[in-house]
Amino acid sequence: MKFDHLYVNNANGVAIPLKQLVDVRFETSQNQILHYDKDRYVTISTFLKSGYNTAQSNQEVIKKLDKFKFPKGFYYTVAGEAENAEKSFGGIGVIILITVFGMIAILILEFRNFKSTLIVLSVIPLGIVGAILMLLLWGETLSFTAVVGFIALIGIEVKNSLLLVDFTNQLRQDGMELEEAIREAGEVRFVPIVLTSLTAIGGLVPLVIEYSDLYSPLALVLIGGIISSTLLARLVTPVMYKLLPPTIQPKEEYNQTGSIF
Repeated sequence: MKFDHLYVNNANGVAIPLKQLVDVRFETSQNQILHYDKDRYVTISTFLKSGYNTAQSNQEVIKKLDKFKFPKGFYYTVAGEAENAEKSFGGIGVIILITVFGMIAILILEFRNFKSTLIVLSVIPLGIVGAILMLLLWGETLSFTAVVGFIALIGIEVKNSLLLVDFTNQLRQDGMELEEAIREAGEVRFVPIVLTSLTAIGGLVPLVIEYSDLYSPLALVLIGGIISSTLLARLVTPVMYKLLPPTIQPKEEYNQTGSIF
């Protein structure tokens, strides 16, 4: 090396070889030094193999990092998908509140009484139970896409329950007795509701088979929720209607008064 033949002068002016003072050799180093808020930082990126859950893997890595003793002045920050999910969850609460209040307002305008609205909304917990069980069965976590699936599930549940309650109200307006109207509506509407639910599940099954961290949790939530709400609502909705029967005027009285209570 050229450095072996270089000389430098000491304090007395005597030339000495540079190799006696320093050890010159090639070593790997960063080609650039990054800064953020005047602090140096490095980014470590990883990619998961197929079949692993991103949220669970992040939690395991964070637990190990929390136990690791960093040198003084060093710290870590989780970014990437975990950071994006945290930002997304930050505004999801407002969206859920707007969705729930909007749905309640639409149902009250549709039925014009609170009891029918309450009966329709009573199916929501039934679907949530099935959705959570499906996530646990597949080892999934409550990711952002799963939360979006819960919001979509509520709409599907309300639609099925609305058909049943509205048809029961129509039968009572025609003069049918309460218990007879509940039984008739359950028998007539059961098959259409089951068929629409099976159609929705059939469209979601390919999303589960071709697994993806992005859309598979959403499909699992919808499938589990639709199954449980369809089966349990067959029992719960008629019972709720029996316990909280809305006040329905027969058509004859409705035509005479021009109003409904």
